[in-house]
Amino acid sequence: MKTTKVLQTNISETNILEVSDILNTSTKNRVAICNANTLVRSVRNVGVRNSINNFTIKAPDGFPVAKALSFLTKQKFSRVDGYKVFLQTIENGLSRGTKHYFFGNNDEITQLMINKLTVKFPDMKIAGYLCPEFMSADHLVKKYKEEIKNVNADIIWVSLGFPKQELFINTLCNEIDTPINFVGVGAVFEWVAGTKKKAPEWIANMGFEWLLRLFQDPKRLYKRYLIDNTLFILYFLRQVFFRR
Repeated sequence: MKTTKVLQTNISETNILEVSDILNTSTKNRVAICNANTLVRSVRNVGVRNSINNFTIKAPDGFPVAKALSFLTKQKFSRVDGYKVFLQTIENGLSRGTKHYFFGNNDEITQLMINKLTVKFPDMKIAGYLCPEFMSADHLVKKYKEEIKNVNADIIWVSLGFPKQELFINTLCNEIDTPINFVGVGAVFEWVAGTKKKAPEWIANMGFEWLLRLFQDPKRLYKRYLIDNTLFILYFLRQVFFRR
């Protein structure tokens, strides 16, 4: 898949349907859903940057990333939203019998999400879930790699938050040989469960989804959005004017 470097991350030139199709028809893929925070952290942390650039797909989630990719390629790219990738992949995989497994978050949210998914997609195949205790990505790999290696699933959706989920997926896939596809989906479990509100599409397409998320979780997210969004603009302007 063709990529274009946005800041220091090789963003994939793709769309929701293509990502969904790849997850349902091929194996050993690692998918990172990349927003402005992802790209800024990748500039400032070489470990995060190298991990994400090792992924098969670095999807342009978030209004700023999609717009930056469109500007650099002179093509029109829409947001590859993690929530839509999740639901589209499940729906498209029903006829194929795609098996899904969920790793991360907590038991209450994950069970609520599964209950809602089974109502929406009665024929969906769920291989199970695991909600680990809080620990670093390296410790999660060490503790659970053998268990995950034996999971009978086509896709494992990982909800550990950025950048832990990406570091976990990268380290895990470097230590075990498995055909399973891995996707880091952050808050998607909570959005599907309904414990957090997803911004309406018209707000997201105007670039203001971050405002709703900030209002819902200001203590955790204010640095991400108020600082990293500003840094994204500055870094991107530097790339545009000084990339040669």
